Amino acid sequence: MNWLKNFVRPKLQKLVGGGKDIPENLWHKCPECQQMIFHRDMDKNHHVCQHCGHHLRLPAAKRLDMLFDGADYQVIPIAPTLEDPLRFRDRRKYSDRLKEARDASGADDALMVAHGKMGGAGVVVAAFDFGFMGGSMGIAVGEGLLTAARLAVARKAPLVVVPSSGGARMQEGIHSLMQLPRTTIAVDELKEAGLPYIVVLSDPTTGGVSASFAMLGDIAIAEPGAVIGFAGARVIEQTIRETLPEGFQRAEYLYAHGMVDMVVHRQEIRDTLIKILSLLAKETPAKKTLPRLDADGGVPGNL
Repeated sequence: MNWLKNFVRPKLQKLVGGGKDIPENLWHKCPECQQMIFHRDMDKNHHVCQHCGHHLRLPAAKRLDMLFDGADYQVIPIAPTLEDPLRFRDRRKYSDRLKEARDASGADDALMVAHGKMGGAGVVVAAFDFGFMGGSMGIAVGEGLLTAARLAVARKAPLVVVPSSGGARMQEGIHSLMQLPRTTIAVDELKEAGLPYIVVLSDPTTGGVSASFAMLGDIAIAEPGAVIGFAGARVIEQTIRETLPEGFQRAEYLYAHGMVDMVVHRQEIRDTLIKILSLLAKETPAKKTLPRLDADGGVPGNL
C-alpha cells in the first residue's frame, strides 16, 4: 500500500478542497535509504539526500545553474546532425524514442554546452543529462563535445565536462562508436592550446564514455558513490568467474587505487573547481635556460 498516495494525498485534497489535484511529483524516494524527500529540499540540496547523503542524478540544466556564478550562463546550440542514420527499430522506432526524450526533457539531446563565469573567470562547461536516454553518446553528443572544446580554445578558457552516461548509443551503431575518437581529438585540441581540462565524474560514467574523453582529464574529480568503469560489475564477474571486491567501480574505490584525483561532495564541487582553476590560471615562472654543453662536456665559447 502506498500510504502517500492512498492516505496522505486524500487528506491533503480534503484540506485544501476536494476538487483540487495534488501534483504527483512533490515527493521523491531516495534509492539508497528509501526515505522520502520533499521536492523543495531536493532542489535546495542539489539532489543530494539529506537523510543519508546519497547523490541522486542531477539534470544538466540544474548542474549548470549550480556551477556558474549566479546561475548566469549562455547555452551554446549544437549543430544539427544525422538523427537516425540506421533507421533503427527494436520494439519501437528510434525516432519515436528521440521525440519522447525531447518532449520529456525539453532538450535536443543528452548534452548541454554553456559558457559563463565561475568564480569570476570565464569557463566552458559541457554537462550530460542521464534522463535523456541514459545520457548515451550518439553523434549529437560527440558534436557537442567537439563544439565545447573548440569554444574553449576560441575563448582561451578551461573546459569542465560532467559525464553521466551509460555509454555509446546502441541505436546509432558504428556512428556512435566513432564518437570515441572524435571526443579524444577534442581533448587533444584543448591540450595543444595549453588549456585546462577537468572532468567531474558523476553517476554513472561507463561504457564508451569512460573509454574516451571521461578519463583523459588533467584532473579527475568524482562525486561520492558514483559508478565509474567500462563494463558492468556483473559482466566482469561472469567473465573472470571471481567475486569482485566490495565497492568495486565506486568513486571511493577508484580514488583508493589512484584512478581519480579526489572525491568531492556535490555541495563543494563548485568551490573546488574555482580553487583548481585559479591555481591553473596563475602564470608559472619562466624556466631558467641551462647552457648547452659541447661534446666534451664544456660550455661552447668558454676556455
